[in-house]
Amino acid sequence: MGLEEVVITEAIMDSYYEKFRSCLQVDIAVVGAGPSGLTAAWHLSRQGWNVAVFERKLSIGGGMWGGGMTWNTIVVQEEGKTVLEEAGVPLILFRDGYYTADAIAATTTLASKACLSGAKVFNCISVEDVLIREDGGQKKVTGLVINSSPVEIAGLHIDPVVIESKYVIESTGHPLEVLHTLIRKNDVRLFTPSGGIEGEQSMWAERAERTTVENTREIFPGMYVSGMAANASFGSYRMGPIFGGMLLSGQKAAQLIDARLREEI
Repeated sequence: MGLEEVVITEAIMDSYYEKFRSCLQVDIAVVGAGPSGLTAAWHLSRQGWNVAVFERKLSIGGGMWGGGMTWNTIVVQEEGKTVLEEAGVPLILFRDGYYTADAIAATTTLASKACLSGAKVFNCISVEDVLIREDGGQKKVTGLVINSSPVEIAGLHIDPVVIESKYVIESTGHPLEVLHTLIRKNDVRLFTPSGGIEGEQSMWAERAERTTVENTREIFPGMYVSGMAANASFGSYRMGPIFGGMLLSGQKAAQLIDARLREEI
């Protein structure tokens, strides 16, 4: 019996929209499927929370895919290697507490861990805005406004759709796409020293590895920052192709939000 093309189409359509429908109201929406976003999604979904990840590009992994300058090897330090060890990614000691890992193995393993733990990943989806509501007289992010990335790239004037989320993780990295939109369209102050986006500073890997984790926190009611987005928000440095801080940042974001959600039960 030959393939029935309509059955194939129906299978894809029904499966996709069942997945999408299950994410119309989620516990956590992660924007950006880089290392911190995938780590946060993995840790939160395995705790039983409903997690959706939205990635603008066709591929996931953010900067981790390419390692350094397309040499697809990444580096982690002693503190950060625990996340990859738990995921089952092979590590090789280089020297003095620095370990290398295959960038492809690390990225695909984190993605697999997130998906198999129950997180729903939607690639080719752009986040063009956020939902805002009043909560006790204070504005709060309560969801995302999303559209197809090809629609965005083509510049077509097609309206987006919306999902609700108890918490949002902004993990779009250097661009801070969601946070910039929040600031640009609303008269709000962030939980930063200036009340705005402090901006990313130049390369200082040692400092950046530490502050990536320190800066992982709630930046606005309902929104957390992780990974490079955390450093760019709070005015710290970039770190290049060393990823331990990014992984630990995703882990910390998951821990903070998990605790908040449990308090609210």
